[in-house]
Amino acid sequence: MTTVAIVLALLVAAVVAFVVLTRGKAEPQLKAPPGTPTPKPSARPRPAPRRVDGGSAAPVAESLPPGEVVVEEEAARPAGPPKPPPPPAPAISAKDVAGFRKGLAATRGGLVAKLAAILKGKKEIDPAIVQEVEEVLLSSDVGPKTTQAILARLRDSLDKNELRDEGAVWDALRSEATRILSLPGGPLRLSQKPTVVLLVGVNGAGKTTTIGKLATRYGAEGKRVVMAAGDTFRAAAVQQLEVWGKRVGADVVRGKDGADPGAVAFDATGKAKESGADLLLIDTAGRLHTKVPLMDEIRKVRKTIAKAMDGAPHETLLVLDATTGQNALQQALLFKDALDLTGIVLTKLDGTAKGGIVLGICDELRVPVRYVGLGERAEDLREFHADAFVEALFGKAEEEGVAA
Repeated sequence: MTTVAIVLALLVAAVVAFVVLTRGKAEPQLKAPPGTPTPKPSARPRPAPRRVDGGSAAPVAESLPPGEVVVEEEAARPAGPPKPPPPPAPAISAKDVAGFRKGLAATRGGLVAKLAAILKGKKEIDPAIVQEVEEVLLSSDVGPKTTQAILARLRDSLDKNELRDEGAVWDALRSEATRILSLPGGPLRLSQKPTVVLLVGVNGAGKTTTIGKLATRYGAEGKRVVMAAGDTFRAAAVQQLEVWGKRVGADVVRGKDGADPGAVAFDATGKAKESGADLLLIDTAGRLHTKVPLMDEIRKVRKTIAKAMDGAPHETLLVLDATTGQNALQQALLFKDALDLTGIVLTKLDGTAKGGIVLGICDELRVPVRYVGLGERAEDLREFHADAFVEALFGKAEEEGVAA
């Protein structure tokens, strides 16, 4: 009996061991009967994206079922390189500032010298000084409307206790002048072939001389220039253009004395097109801005040019004599009503102490000053740049050591 019990115990132990060893093995899969739906696999959790060098995230693809992709969160994506900052504004040329300063000597001796006398040594600015500034601006032909606009801003700054000393007032005046003068303008852009430019203005403003100087400038750049002697009532104007034409190698189209100026402009536009000219400059007779028939005539000239070339004239420049002060502003207002002005040429600015008229013209007309005349030489017709002009007018002379 003892032997039998031992044998039975050994058999039971063997069976238990066999069951334990075979329990972890997968049971054979039985094929499902036809038509039985295949059960879907249970959902498996997706691992979180793993960080790699550079801060980007990469999915643990080897732990996912085939065909599954981890979609990264938007915040985990690299931001990419930062956008470059906008290019800085071109620096003011010291030579340009010095040239303006030389031409504005009379104005600096008037407007700027008077302002300096008011503000010099002031440790504290009071409202009474604003009234003195008003008198100086008006006497320099800045104009009543523009003067009041400037003073309103000065009073506002004074109320905010921002004008504490002399330097703060100068900075405020410079800022206001820059704001007023910063209109889209610049030199002539030869966007068409030819680019047709009509110059208008009263007698003696300097139209014919301005045309000669512009022809010199663009001729030196290799541009082919044609000039039209549209001032048919003044023989001297035709002769003056012909002298300029010989000097710069430009063709001059003229008519008979007293010929219709519109006919001359029409012929000149046709010739400029046929010859492949880059620029056509059309002179016109001086006309009083108060004479309605003369203003009507210039409108007809403009329409005649448009018949000769679609879209022409591409520019209409009003030439003003800076020495006439507020009268120049009145001329500009009436010419603007009659014509679509694209710019102002302000001549003889070197011969007046009332250069403040530039501020009044830009502020009231909202037409940019494109060129200013600062002397008799062709190169003295300078492109107008607001920053350089303001720096030359209000800046300290010792800041610039470059000759014009």
